[in-house]
Amino acid sequence: MRMRCTFITLSLSLCLAGSAVLALGQSAPESSRTIVRKIVPIYPEFARRMDVAGTVKLYAVVAPDGKVKSVEVVGGSPVFIQAAKEAISQWKYAPAATETKELVELHFTPH
Repeated sequence: MRMRCTFITLSLSLCLAGSAVLALGQSAPESSRTIVRKIVPIYPEFARRMDVAGTVKLYAVVAPDGKVKSVEVVGGSPVFIQAAKEAISQWKYAPAATETKELVELHFTPH
């Protein structure tokens, strides 16, 4: 199996052996909330077989305790939206004084 990493400025990159590589980035400059726990989205099997890549942008509405209350899709590849929403809804952020809205961009790359 070949392993490939994608790196994005201001993001945490994850290298996965097998069907996909995805870079997870938090790109909302107005927010300084730290992500405490990230769940990697499951790369859809049919997308891997078809060698499909894509990007999804979403907003995570995060409660003061760090739990993701809701996920709003901004745009991106419909093939990956459900996987992205399911993963981000399980993320945990550092506590903050108020609710925040975090912009998240996920890049799905087959190999």
